[in-house]
Amino acid sequence: MRLILIRHGETDWNVIGRYQGQADPLLNENGISQAHQLALKLTAEDLTMICTSPLKRAVQTAEIVSEYLSIPMSIDPRLMEIHQGDWQTRLRSEIEVLYPDLFKSWETEPWEVTPPQGEHLSEVQLRVDASIIDLARRHPDESVGLVAHRIPIALIKMRYQGLDKDIVRTLNLPNTYFEEIVIEPSGSE
Repeated sequence: MRLILIRHGETDWNVIGRYQGQADPLLNENGISQAHQLALKLTAEDLTMICTSPLKRAVQTAEIVSEYLSIPMSIDPRLMEIHQGDWQTRLRSEIEVLYPDLFKSWETEPWEVTPPQGEHLSEVQLRVDASIIDLARRHPDESVGLVAHRIPIALIKMRYQGLDKDIVRTLNLPNTYFEEIVIEPSGSE
């Protein structure tokens, strides 16, 4: 399967540095514009379908692409962003003050910590991997768009491109970034 990884368009929370996690803000005006520009760029990719996280910012992005390209869209909850527990809806600056040691560890050793009341990266990895393996089995010879979030995309890149596991917190993936990777039906490159 040829997979086009796509990060959702911009939200107001992206702009101000508010942690979204599985909170559900909508795309802002710029994010909607970004999604339309993305759809135009994706015309050359020959996508047969698009799969998306159920969070509104991802669904809105996927709907714009799906409609523009006249391709079906499916929703997979396993593609949701990491649940950031008590950090969700807080500004980064607030988190740094409220959880200074834990947040510093999150930034430098993300696999060693879990946001309070949140999800560990290994849990996100398991669900994202299962989603990709299922997609590859169902669409082995197709080009599929996948609209998700920064952490799930970083985890996919880590697994299928052999990147170091600690890139999960530092990898720069701007809104509406997209990239092709190839996934074999067995789920490994």
